[in-house]
Amino acid sequence: MTQQRRAFLGQALALGAISSASNSIWAQSSTTSSSQRVFKPAVGEWRTFDVTTRVDLSVIKGQGRVWLPLPSLQTPWQQSLTHDYSTNGKAEIKADGHEGAKFLYAQFDADNKKPFVEVTSRVRTKNRQTTWNDASSTPAQGLAEEASNLKYYTRATRWLPTDGIVKKTALQVTQGAKTDTEKVRALYDWVVSNTYREPKVRGCGEGDIKTMLETGNLGGKCADINAVLVGLCRSVGIPARDVYGLRLVPSAFSYKELSGNPSNLKGSQHCRSEVYLKNRGWVAMDPADVAKVMRQETPEWIKTIEHPVVKPVYQTLFGGWEGNWMGWNTSHDLVLPGSQQKEPLPFLMYPVAENDDGRLDSYDPDAFKYQITAKEIV
Repeated sequence: MTQQRRAFLGQALALGAISSASNSIWAQSSTTSSSQRVFKPAVGEWRTFDVTTRVDLSVIKGQGRVWLPLPSLQTPWQQSLTHDYSTNGKAEIKADGHEGAKFLYAQFDADNKKPFVEVTSRVRTKNRQTTWNDASSTPAQGLAEEASNLKYYTRATRWLPTDGIVKKTALQVTQGAKTDTEKVRALYDWVVSNTYREPKVRGCGEGDIKTMLETGNLGGKCADINAVLVGLCRSVGIPARDVYGLRLVPSAFSYKELSGNPSNLKGSQHCRSEVYLKNRGWVAMDPADVAKVMRQETPEWIKTIEHPVVKPVYQTLFGGWEGNWMGWNTSHDLVLPGSQQKEPLPFLMYPVAENDDGRLDSYDPDAFKYQITAKEIV
């Protein structure tokens, strides 16, 4: 049995930014007797986590191959530090050439009876919030982007077209809005009021926004709902991107649906989104979590953002999110090196494995067994 271990240290960029609350878009409506919640993460100190993913392949038909996403972001709200791994196969860290998504790629021979690979990544995260009453006309130091990079985040992808019904919808929603901030506000509100959480969708969804808009079936999960916002923004020239990641620990605000269980993070994958506003830099957005709280936080399906459980989340997630979550990457349409399947993945947020019969189902715990855990370093 061979063991391979390697550490990679990433350089962190500028420290982070800051807080939001916004006005309601819907008229005051009746609420239940549920008490008012608080959800307003304050920007504070960094938190450090070790996040461990382990895959044990029970059956290999021919050669086995595994790809494990690694935290790859260096931002004002996340520092991706080290990756330390072990395996009884062959493994190396690789990166997507476009957006820098990192992943551990492991290979196993057909005669390997108990193939495994395990990686522990150290990451620092912090809360982020945008201060909307700050009238500064230029982004804070370290938050400006090159024009070519911003153009890249307005491009169309296979699952994020920027023409047709996507652009038509965005133009209708933003009619009368004069600034990019006003347009994003209108689009966020439209997504919150028109999409909804559908628990029956597998995994995090696929983000096929063209089909969602054409069929009018706007139910989905985080990779669907946040992709709608990203696609609508891109279609009117506003840079936007999905951020694919993982909830690590419980929310500090008693929201069970916004929490992770660090002893078992399987199923805690969560996609968020960002938009770029020239006087603020990259700004956090998460209409999908508003939908999740509305559908699943209480026994009833809450239908109004004025509900005391929903309103704080609706307000805060326009411009902020809590740092009990880390981002893996922002990459779309990944072709995995070494894969027998050349069709790109829409995103890399789950472990992926293949054997000679094809790709295993990352959402089927009987076919593909993996574990993800987190430990906070105090």
